[in-house]
Amino acid sequence: MSTGDFSTTLNYCVPFPTHDPKDPLVKYVFDPPAGIPKQNFELHPFPVTIHDLRNANGVSDIEQLVSLNVHGFQFVKNESKEKDFDDEEGLKDGYYKEVEQLVLDRVPGAKKVVIFDHTLRRLAKEPTARQATSNDRGPILRVHIDQTLNAVYNRVRRHLPSEDAERLLSSKTRVRLINVWRPIQNTVAHNPLALADWRSVDGNHDLLDTRRVLEGALVPEPNGGLYNVRHNEKHQWYYLSNQTPEEVTFIQCCDSKVVEEGAAGAVGAPHTSFNDTRSPPEAPRRQSIEVRCLVFDAE
Repeated sequence: MSTGDFSTTLNYCVPFPTHDPKDPLVKYVFDPPAGIPKQNFELHPFPVTIHDLRNANGVSDIEQLVSLNVHGFQFVKNESKEKDFDDEEGLKDGYYKEVEQLVLDRVPGAKKVVIFDHTLRRLAKEPTARQATSNDRGPILRVHIDQTLNAVYNRVRRHLPSEDAERLLSSKTRVRLINVWRPIQNTVAHNPLALADWRSVDGNHDLLDTRRVLEGALVPEPNGGLYNVRHNEKHQWYYLSNQTPEEVTFIQCCDSKVVEEGAAGAVGAPHTSFNDTRSPPEAPRRQSIEVRCLVFDAE
């Protein structure tokens, strides 16, 4: 298996020249009306170096390498009772409970966890950047952060009973969206997960609010949105070589306390998979599961 720093390219978002920066970027999830482009941005590859965190600075304990609050991501050791991940509905009864307890145990301040969905990524062939904007469930080859703060608040209202949602939101309870990412079946060889240190990100410049236009809609989702990311040569990229199913990544996607109150810490970690051309062709393709969690500092 391959280890060490790796120089490659990552796909960043480049808005069309006609795009007004005051407006969100837009992507139609169906064929748009005549004369309107399907999206008003493109993906362009930019050269980067991705640093291997395995044994970084002589530190062999992966849990000591990075911090969720500082860097926007962290690693935890955890063996799941689930091994096959074949029964998607069954995961909601078993694996979801494991993840909920893992977050409560390992995320400082977490008192309530609401899991609202998951994605299994299995693709027999090499993924392409096109799949970053399609329904294919392979590794995503596009730098992004999963959801904006407005999208997180919308998730709170969608997935919690209305009384609980309004109580938590009106009291300005801290809410974070944390993606719990785990390799499954085998050690990662192809398409490892790369994550950018939040401290190297210029949030005002680099994060591009992007909305979808759903079928039958006339305007983009008002409360949806994710962040595509603009290239910045200051970005510092990292990965964990040969990541095993017992090595879980917490990816912060939003922190209301940082966004709304200006508190110190990470809003989130831009992330993407990348094609590790050093990996032997016969190595099994990457399989992974990500579980998206709303994490509250109050019950």
